[in-house]
Amino acid sequence: MAAEMHIREMQESDRDAVMRIFNHYAATSFAAYPDGPLPPQFFAPLREGALSAVVLEDNHGVAGFGLLKPFLPFAAFRKTGMLTYFIAPEFTGRGLGARLLGRLVEDAKKAGHTTLVANISSKNEASIRFHANQGFTFAGTLAGVGEKFGEPFDVVWMQRPVE
Repeated sequence: MAAEMHIREMQESDRDAVMRIFNHYAATSFAAYPDGPLPPQFFAPLREGALSAVVLEDNHGVAGFGLLKPFLPFAAFRKTGMLTYFIAPEFTGRGLGARLLGRLVEDAKKAGHTTLVANISSKNEASIRFHANQGFTFAGTLAGVGEKFGEPFDVVWMQRPVE
């Protein structure tokens, strides 16, 4: 039987697990934008300014993490939040991303947000499909603004209301 997953606030002690997950995607995919693994010191700027920073875990450890940050640091955008979340590759396809997103949506409601946005590499088709299945709609594309692994990519912006 699978261990029970729960979501809790991220702590400094989660640094290695969070960075392991993030660095997996940085090194192997277009899901995280860096060209490769980042040092443990990146944990602090990753969390900086987060209104919500949570981890998804079972009794074996952290299986994913999520962040809700202000879209822009101006009062005019105070009702819009930007999301970042990753599930460890060995835990994908189990509905955990939707569960983590659900928690971030609840935290966004508490923060007074009415809109959530996500920016996604055009090469990350699985994430684009996931977001569309979670009520996000296409909001625009920044064409050719990124390059990773020697390949150019677009940044796709998606948004959804906080309901």
